[in-house]
Amino acid sequence: MPEIKTPLYLKIAVATDSKRESVKRQAGGRLAMNVREPAERNLANKRVIEIVRTMYPGQPVHMVHGHHSSRKTVLVGRKG
Repeated sequence: MPEIKTPLYLKIAVATDSKRESVKRQAGGRLAMNVREPAERNLANKRVIEIVRTMYPGQPVHMVHGHHSSRKTVLVGRKG
């Protein structure tokens, strides 16, 4: 993917403990993501960040909202 000039906020609905990992686009630009990791000890959050980093290589990726929720907001690119 091309370099991001402005910050990109991704809204992601995450399902944990899935048999298969997947990422699907939904209406309104949201993503639905299934990860194998459980929602404990921050394992699922780390995997979500890893997957987003593969989607946008070379860009900084940070979770800005939803650390304890299945609905997350992830920032891609530099803010400001």
